[in-house]
Amino acid sequence: MEPKIEHYDRDPVIRSEEGAGSLFGDVVENRLSRRDVMKAGLGVLAFSTIRCAKPESTAEPVKTVLSFEPIKGQTGNEVIVPEGFQHDVLLKWGDPTLPGAPEFDATATTGASQATQFGYNCDFVGFLPLPVGSDSSNHGLLGVNHEYINPELMFSNWSRKTVTQNQVDVMIAAVGFSVTEIERKGGTWTYARDGAFNQRVTGSSEFEITGPAKGHPLMDAKNSEGGTKAYGTFANCSAGKTPWGTVLSGEENFQSMFGNGMAVQDEERRANYSRYGVMDNASYYGWEDYEDRFDCGKDPNQPFHFGWVIEVDPYDPGYTPRKRTALGRIRHEAATTFVSKGDRVVMYSGDDALFEYIYKFVAAKPFNHNDRKANRDILDEGVLYAAKFNADGTGTWLRLVHGEGPLTAENGFNNQGDVVINARTAGDLLGATKMDRPEDIEVNPVNKKVYVACTNNSARGLEGNPGADDANPREENRHGHIVEMTETDDDHAAETFDWELFLVCGEPEDESTHFAGYPKDEVTAISCPDNLAFDHHGNLWIATDGQDKSIGINDGMFAVPVAGKERGKVRQFMSTVTGSEVAGPEFTPDNTTLFLAIQHPGEKSTYDEPSTSWPGESGPPRPSVIAITAKDGSAISD
Repeated sequence: MEPKIEHYDRDPVIRSEEGAGSLFGDVVENRLSRRDVMKAGLGVLAFSTIRCAKPESTAEPVKTVLSFEPIKGQTGNEVIVPEGFQHDVLLKWGDPTLPGAPEFDATATTGASQATQFGYNCDFVGFLPLPVGSDSSNHGLLGVNHEYINPELMFSNWSRKTVTQNQVDVMIAAVGFSVTEIERKGGTWTYARDGAFNQRVTGSSEFEITGPAKGHPLMDAKNSEGGTKAYGTFANCSAGKTPWGTVLSGEENFQSMFGNGMAVQDEERRANYSRYGVMDNASYYGWEDYEDRFDCGKDPNQPFHFGWVIEVDPYDPGYTPRKRTALGRIRHEAATTFVSKGDRVVMYSGDDALFEYIYKFVAAKPFNHNDRKANRDILDEGVLYAAKFNADGTGTWLRLVHGEGPLTAENGFNNQGDVVINARTAGDLLGATKMDRPEDIEVNPVNKKVYVACTNNSARGLEGNPGADDANPREENRHGHIVEMTETDDDHAAETFDWELFLVCGEPEDESTHFAGYPKDEVTAISCPDNLAFDHHGNLWIATDGQDKSIGINDGMFAVPVAGKERGKVRQFMSTVTGSEVAGPEFTPDNTTLFLAIQHPGEKSTYDEPSTSWPGESGPPRPSVIAITAKDGSAISD
């Protein structure tokens, strides 16, 4: 049998129970506020030196309203929600969404048919009301990322050694982004098969390159018209909706789609390939066998076209999507925008890999509230930053600007294009804090704080790797944690911030865990936080990716208040099917529907011997978007 590879989005390091959290007490004592210690009482949190709590944010206080009865974790093949709630499958891999699209047939899919059907492995889900500018919760567009593919679940008798042209065509068409019109009638959500706004953006779609890397020599790949055009997007993980009604989608693990990196030996490209993980030999997917652009030896600049944030306009199918290079080239998880004081537009993004950084971008031009199209290029000029967390609970946003500090020609940075193409190396030189896989980053619309999900990092503290630090308090961190950041003066364009550890995840009985000081005997176990969302009360909702390996139960959806007497009380709301992760949490404006993406159900099995056929009774499993509602039609968090 061919060796199986683990989903590349997950921490590939073998996890060890030994020593996990062994340094927690040493590094965390200065990170927990006095109010947490008072709530926690004696035990692991009662340290001799505790930093006093900083003044509370001046933003509106969070209202705690979570009345559902928590469910228990499980390992089965069905979606579980609390009593009084229901879920419906809205969109499945292969559902026809464009005019002329055929019905799904897993045995007869072609690249052409897949390009007209709902894509594979849905991740981000964004609801955009119709009409544009309204707050409708019954009619809108669903923007969905299609991150990557599981060919072993898509094709019978899949083998890398015998990959075919048709299989490659299907895979390239199955990734990217989709827009689908949806509507709720009689309490049930359906999608419009021939909706006027429906779109598919695939691994072959045309893009414009904008910002400081446009026309850069390293962007001058074949058929790129001098580095001004690109073709395709893939590895799109989390994303974000902009205030002007577009979607920013982050390209994450793009490196896995390229092969034959060793054929390129010049120093500049080799250094970048190495820093971003471009494959030296053959890829797992085999795209390079049939398309030269995925063979580094034949098109060595093609990998530089990926790792960006793309911008898609769901309301305008004729809009050519952009690759916004001013936002930096990393392995993006999330692209969350927020309009701060003075109408300054800010975007947050994590680099989802071990020991990588948290970034934000502050646009130079203010947001225009009155002209939607005037904001379309607002993300092409501004300042890119990486975060440095200090032990005293303060932090600094380090400027990734050519000519400042070490970002000069002496270190290989001749212009801002060099800086954004090599954003990771710029972060290295500036001394940004190496995090435990920083994934989704979201701004709480009620208290204005910023929450960062760090999924896990079982390599921390192993030989040759950085050890625990204040912002990443455990060695061999199998369970992950969530950091709560407060931008100075609640100004998200500020260059300084304060921070706290909000959750340090795992089993409640594990002494290294922390639930914002809430009594551990009253919380639900949670591990590997990934995607985040907020309800209209400001409660934090957390989707997980990796609990099956870390605590032995399926991934799920959890809710936790961030303020009040129940701050830190984690409760499980939903459990997914075997082999899958939960992603893309998104509420309708009235909070009566929660959309979730069920990604890679049945992973680690095969098309011919699937561990589940969810959401059907037979055949291969199909990644899907589900809609969860209360049976009485009330808001989910009330």
